[in-house]
Amino acid sequence: MNEKELIERLNADTKEERLSALRGLMALHKSGVLPAPEKTGFVNNHIHTTYSFSPYSPTKALYTAWKSGLRTAGIMDHDSSSGAREFIEAGEIIGMPVTCGVELRVRGFDAPLDGYRINNPDQNGVAYVALHGIPHQNIEKVGEWMAPYRRARDERNEKMCGRLSEIFAPYGVTLDYKADVLPESNRKEGGSVTERHILFALAKKLIAKYPSPADLLELLKQKLGIAVSQKAEGLILAGESDPYLYPYDLLGVLKSSLVEKFYINATDECPDVREYIAKAKEFGAISAYAYLGDVGDSVTGDKKAQKFEDSYLPLLFDTLKKLGFNAVTYMPSRNTRAQLDRVMEMCRSNALFEISGEDINSPRQSFVCKAMADPAFAHLTDSTYALIGHEIAATKDGNDGMFTEKTCKEYPDLASRISRFAKIAGK
Repeated sequence: MNEKELIERLNADTKEERLSALRGLMALHKSGVLPAPEKTGFVNNHIHTTYSFSPYSPTKALYTAWKSGLRTAGIMDHDSSSGAREFIEAGEIIGMPVTCGVELRVRGFDAPLDGYRINNPDQNGVAYVALHGIPHQNIEKVGEWMAPYRRARDERNEKMCGRLSEIFAPYGVTLDYKADVLPESNRKEGGSVTERHILFALAKKLIAKYPSPADLLELLKQKLGIAVSQKAEGLILAGESDPYLYPYDLLGVLKSSLVEKFYINATDECPDVREYIAKAKEFGAISAYAYLGDVGDSVTGDKKAQKFEDSYLPLLFDTLKKLGFNAVTYMPSRNTRAQLDRVMEMCRSNALFEISGEDINSPRQSFVCKAMADPAFAHLTDSTYALIGHEIAATKDGNDGMFTEKTCKEYPDLASRISRFAKIAGK
């Protein structure tokens, strides 16, 4: 097979086909038929795959990361660890250090945070968090823990599809969860189904019903009152020229302005925050709060201007420390320098590990976060290697993770711990 055929097979139906295609591509690179990518100093710990919402299988995600010049990469799917084994094997084939995590939402914060808009654009009192650096012997245990929460999410998803059908039925479009949404997901293999899956299925049905982008824009803006930015409008009007990107561009518009019209609050599908902290310790993973910060002009185009944690950041960090969080994860390209300086200072004053990663779930996104080139973020590369070192050490022996009682007693200073674990990863 040639390069094009092999790249297409990176998203084949089975893991075996995908990994076989990767071996074929790497053979072409090693023989000199294909050039090796230019290496950069960039890292990324937050790459979604088809096991949540993404155009990339775990294998294709890692190959794309490698081709982009990344030094390391991390898988981060919603409510699912089912892609982690494939991601690890792909890393071994490529010879690239990787790390495994899961993103999820938690509830159960004490007052006053229980009533606050924390880092979830759609719901108060619910926060996005992550399990980073999952030891490999516990990958399946994490998946088993999340399984009931995925099932609860399915139930809410089906109800939200019903609401969307009520909204769009007058315009000739309805949405069936089982027939329209599930085929867009990897649910049958333990993946999760998110609001993005629902809106992606809706985008495809809208495009089929309204072949003219101008007519579709009229429906969105004039009949449904959905705000469409000038940039997004341009992408939609050009949609016919790129049928692959078109539904992703439309998804961005729907995500930013339509969710509030059909969203149902998540409850049963969100673990209590204390259960999450306890499970992170049990699994030997690193618990991390995902900082969002007040949103102005959304970098990704799928978030409207909205206030989040910045007005009560000291209270938030005090709560994170009391609950026992290990880390805070943030994305340097999504916030202003003033926001990030403040977050970094609060992480250091509270001895919270800092983790970075660019949220990859769309084909238009670059795997490389250029903002990381700023020397102010150099420590995030060290943190990435420490995260990988933690995963290596905790996979060999669960007592040797970065935040175990044994390690913290031996290396009480976080900076010295980061240095030690980065060396384990070869930094």
